[in-house]
Amino acid sequence: MNWIKRIFKTIAVIILSCIFFLMLIYRSDIPIDEIEKKYQTPQSHFVEVDGINVHVRFMGEGVPIVLLHGSFASLHTWEAWQEDLSPYFMTISLDFPGHGLTGPDPEKRYSIRDYSQLVIRLMEKLNLEKYHLAGNSMGGAVALQIASTRPDRVISLNLIDASGAPTIPVRELPDSTVKSNSNGGALIFRVARNPIFSKLLLKCTPKFLFAMNMKQVYGDESKINELTLDRYYELMLREGNRKATLDRLTGPRDSDVDFSRLTMPTLILWGEKDSWIPVRQGYVLEKAIAGSNLIIFPGAGHVPMEEIPTESVAEYLSFLGVEIRKDYLEAPNFVTYAD
Repeated sequence: MNWIKRIFKTIAVIILSCIFFLMLIYRSDIPIDEIEKKYQTPQSHFVEVDGINVHVRFMGEGVPIVLLHGSFASLHTWEAWQEDLSPYFMTISLDFPGHGLTGPDPEKRYSIRDYSQLVIRLMEKLNLEKYHLAGNSMGGAVALQIASTRPDRVISLNLIDASGAPTIPVRELPDSTVKSNSNGGALIFRVARNPIFSKLLLKCTPKFLFAMNMKQVYGDESKINELTLDRYYELMLREGNRKATLDRLTGPRDSDVDFSRLTMPTLILWGEKDSWIPVRQGYVLEKAIAGSNLIIFPGAGHVPMEEIPTESVAEYLSFLGVEIRKDYLEAPNFVTYAD
């Protein structure tokens, strides 16, 4: 009978340990007022679009550039780019529903097509008929959908480690891209889609999961700082965002891109060490979009605009016609695709 008691004691210890662990990682939602106070900036505005108060950040003047972030991110991912682009363009970044300060959509419109319609409607509300589009990861897929749906509105397209590439047999790709890259998948996506763990994530969201996620996203882990990690983590805890994330990941993707309609100038930027969407997908997009140009950043990961903002924005500015000055006393040479 002693062995039965030992088994029960062991089980009890395991159960109590699990309860204690869950108590340690339990995190309540951060109230809207508190999170907005911390992460709003003087350039922040809330624009109502189809019943959603979209958090938008405007910087600069001139021809508009719309910046679209990826899954689990926010408009803050573009901070460095907005600083460098705003002397020449009007830059517009936004938090998609279920992300950042925008928060959840009561109607759960989280598909790629939903997000693309939201951006189109936002631009109409701002009376902006034509604009450049730049999108990272999921934001790249949204940019592709917008450009396919309304090519008459999109001046140029910039895809940064973008999802949404068409399916092409691997044998048609350069051998080097197949050998040097493999998509191990993102841990946070697998956890969020698991029917058991996803329920726990609604209340028990460990910060170490986001730290592991950041290490996957960056090519150079030394460039990850605590403030960036805190921002990703706390914005996920914004009231309603965790539930919205689970709804989004378990809902339909709903995307239908006609690549033959993408005739606008297109630049594709990719981090060589992207483990979420490997660089071979960049080659697929380059092949699918006539006249596009692919640039690969050695050593960079999934978010070059965060990890190597200076190098990546310089390539984008050059694509847009802004010559980076060697002599800062001279005015920049400036040409735009707006004509």
